[in-house]
Amino acid sequence: MASVDPTDSVGPVGHQGVRVDITERPALAVNGWLGVVVLAAAGYGIYLVGRHHEGWLWLPLLVFALVASSLVIVPPGQTSVLQFFGRYVGTVRKPGFWWIAPLIVRRSVSVRVRNFETNHLKVNDADGNPVEIAAIVVWQVADTARSTYAVDSYQNFVSVQAESALRHVATSHPYDDHTDTGTSLRGSSDVVSAQLAVEVAERVVIAGVEVVEVRISHLAYAQEIAQAMLRRQQANAVVAARSRIVEGAVGMVELALNRLAEKGVVELDEERKATMVSNLMVVLCGDQPPTPVVNTGSLYT
Repeated sequence: MASVDPTDSVGPVGHQGVRVDITERPALAVNGWLGVVVLAAAGYGIYLVGRHHEGWLWLPLLVFALVASSLVIVPPGQTSVLQFFGRYVGTVRKPGFWWIAPLIVRRSVSVRVRNFETNHLKVNDADGNPVEIAAIVVWQVADTARSTYAVDSYQNFVSVQAESALRHVATSHPYDDHTDTGTSLRGSSDVVSAQLAVEVAERVVIAGVEVVEVRISHLAYAQEIAQAMLRRQQANAVVAARSRIVEGAVGMVELALNRLAEKGVVELDEERKATMVSNLMVVLCGDQPPTPVVNTGSLYT
């Protein structure tokens, strides 16, 4: 029997392959005060018909109800997404008082800039060390149609995708780069934040959302290894400081020997130079202040 490749029936995989065939478009809306005029005319018609032709009273009442239900107020920073019998018919973005078609279902969607902080996630960095990391995501809705109809809840979608991207980026870099030649979570925060912003933006674009900025707000080793890593960082700092001290001490000793030779202050043979170098290195590299010892004899006695 012939084998069947399971990938033959697989649909789109990844955010780029998701089929989203809806985009935002402007809705048909006129000035709401025109609707108020029609509403007033319908009210006057109700008065006249009620006095002379009560059998036709339903007609102006119907007009009045339809017009009243078609008036909508859009405040700044908000939009109104319109749906007519299950079909998306457009979005009212301009703030103001508007009259739209009757029997339309309206949904308010905010286009203000928002931000949230992800949970403190515990992940393993590129070196396998457990770290705790969190980020602040600044975002806003760019396409109201997609945010309403492409995903179930765009706010929850953005939150989950941001944490997923944060986990992926955190596992791609080490917490610290001891060679100072690569990218690390602690030492290259701007680079890591830029990569994180790009990845979050790619993940949430199908929901009609744009990412303004992403910044790491918390970064630390996990509790179980924090003390060990702190000792390692302290040891690295001590080694780096000692290396700098020794480098400076060698330069000072070299300068002292050269100046003594140039000025002709004293003639030193190789053994006396070695002794002087040893004494100067002890003085310059020691942690404690040196204790002077007066030698009244000769170096060779």
